[in-house]
Amino acid sequence: MSDRLTTALYRIGPQPPGRWTVLTQGNRMTSRRLLPRDQLTICFAHPAYRMLERFALRNTGIKCFEVRTLDELKSRIGEADVLSVSGFWRNEFMERAIRLAFIQSISAGTDQYSREILGQAGVRVASAQGVNERAVAEHAIALILAIARKLPLARDNQAAHRWRGLISEIASREDELGGKTVVIVGMGRIGSRLARLAKAFDMRVIGVKRDPSRGGEAADQTVAQSALLEVLPQADFVVLTCPLNPSTEDLVDANALGAMKASACLINVARGRVVNEAALIEALQSGSIAGAAVDCVWEEPLPESSPLWNVTNLFITPHSAGETQRYEDNVIDLLLENLERQWRGETVLKNGFV
Repeated sequence: MSDRLTTALYRIGPQPPGRWTVLTQGNRMTSRRLLPRDQLTICFAHPAYRMLERFALRNTGIKCFEVRTLDELKSRIGEADVLSVSGFWRNEFMERAIRLAFIQSISAGTDQYSREILGQAGVRVASAQGVNERAVAEHAIALILAIARKLPLARDNQAAHRWRGLISEIASREDELGGKTVVIVGMGRIGSRLARLAKAFDMRVIGVKRDPSRGGEAADQTVAQSALLEVLPQADFVVLTCPLNPSTEDLVDANALGAMKASACLINVARGRVVNEAALIEALQSGSIAGAAVDCVWEEPLPESSPLWNVTNLFITPHSAGETQRYEDNVIDLLLENLERQWRGETVLKNGFV
C-alpha cells in the first residue's frame, strides 16, 4: 500500500464492517459503496433551507435528519451515509465521516470541496448546478433593468418622500436596453439562459468562455477568456456568470475595469472573488465605470464596516440571485436521481465532479 493511500486511510479513520469496500487504482481509492435504501441515512445541513420538510413529502422511506448549525454537523456527520450540504462543508470533517459515501451539494459552486481529500476517501460528490439557472439568469437581467431604469434611486427617493421631476440632462435619464451590448463572462447554463433573455430585449450578446468552439450558440459572438480585454470596450454591461477557479479568481481587476467604457456597468452573479473589490471601489468612485450591481462579495455576510456599503453607484443584493421557492425541490430531484444511479451501479452522476 502506498504512503499516500495509507495516509488517506489514517485520516478518515476506521472502516465500519460492511459499510464500504476499498480497492486501489494507482494511488486512488474507488468509491465507497452506497448502502441500500432501507439502511441509508441522509443528513441535510443548511441554516435556512427546508430540505428535510420537502424531502419528507416524497415518502421515500429513507431515514434522514437535519442540522442547522456548523457545530451540529460536526457532531453528527458520523451518522450520515449521504450528506446534502453547501456552505457548512469543511474538508476536515472527513476525519469523522466514517460512513459517508455521497455528498449532494445544495449549491452550484464546488470550490469548497477538496477533490483530493474526497477522492482519496472514495466519497462521490455532485453539485447542484442547474437547479437555479432560471433564478440566477432572471436576477441578472433584473439587475441590468434596475440600473438602466434607475430603480435603486427611485426607491431612495420614495424613502425620502421625494418626487423627482423630469430630467433635462439626457445622460442622467433612465435608458432602454435595445441596441445595448452585454458581455457575458461564462456561457454555461446560467450564461446561456441570460443570453437568451438579453436577446429578448434586443441586446447584442458577446459570450466569453474557456472554449469558444463549443457551446455559446445563444450569443451573437463568442470569444475565449484570453480575449476578454479586447471585447470589454464594446460592453454597455458586463455580466459575470462564471465559476470560481484559478483562472477566474481576480479576473476582473484594475486592468479589466480600465478597459470598460465610462458609461458601462458591471454585474456579478458569479462569485465575489472573481472581482478585485479594491479595484472595483476605485473604478466606481472615480467614475471610471458608471455603476455596478453585485450579488456576491469576498466576505459574506458583508461586514458593516465594509466600504462597499457606502459606494453610491453600487447596488448590492445579499447573494440571493439563486433564491427561488422551488430550490429545495430542485435539489431533492437531483439527490434522488443520483441515489438511483448509484443503486443501479452506474458510475456517472448528474453534475458529478468527484
